[in-house]
Amino acid sequence: MELEITRISKTYEVRALNEQDILQVYNLCCKNELYYQYCPPFVTNESIKADMTALPPGVTLDNKYYIGFYDSDNLIAVMDLILGYPDKNTAYIGFFMTGISVQNKGVGSEIISELRRFVSNNGFTKIQLCWVQNNPQAEHFWHKNGFMETGKIYNMDDYYVVEAQIDIITNKQ
Repeated sequence: MELEITRISKTYEVRALNEQDILQVYNLCCKNELYYQYCPPFVTNESIKADMTALPPGVTLDNKYYIGFYDSDNLIAVMDLILGYPDKNTAYIGFFMTGISVQNKGVGSEIISELRRFVSNNGFTKIQLCWVQNNPQAEHFWHKNGFMETGKIYNMDDYYVVEAQIDIITNKQ
C-alpha cells in the first residue's frame, strides 16, 4: 500500500528514514535511557538498521514505513508504522519515540493526533501497538492519547508487552 507519508503531519516534515539516517536515529534514541531500562537491550546502530526492515509475519515492506518527523533539520521523533496489520483495517505502531528535548511539551501527542487523522482519511479504523508492561511513562502517554489495553500480554523473553488499541472514525476528506 503506497501512501503519501509526507502528509501525516501539517506541523512537521515527515520522510522515510534509511541507512544514511541511522546516526540521527541513534542520537535521538540513545538519550531515552528510561525506555531501554524497560525494553532492553540498549539501542545500537545495528539494531536500528535491523528495525528498519523488521516485519511481522505475513507483511511485506510495501506496508512498512520507518519514518522520521523533523522540525527544520532536527529529527524530533521516529516511528515504525505498518499498515494493514494485524488486519486490513488496522495501522500498527511498532515503535514510536520522541527526542528528549521535545518530551512533555505535547509534541508526541500532536504527532499521534495527526497520525489518527491521516490513517482515518486513508480508510483505517484502528491503530494498535504494544508498550512494555510496568513502564509508567509509556502507559501514561498511550492512555492520555486514548489507547486502551486489549487484555493481551505477550512474553518477549526479557520483558512483557501490553497490547493496546484505539478505534478511530473513518472520515475521508
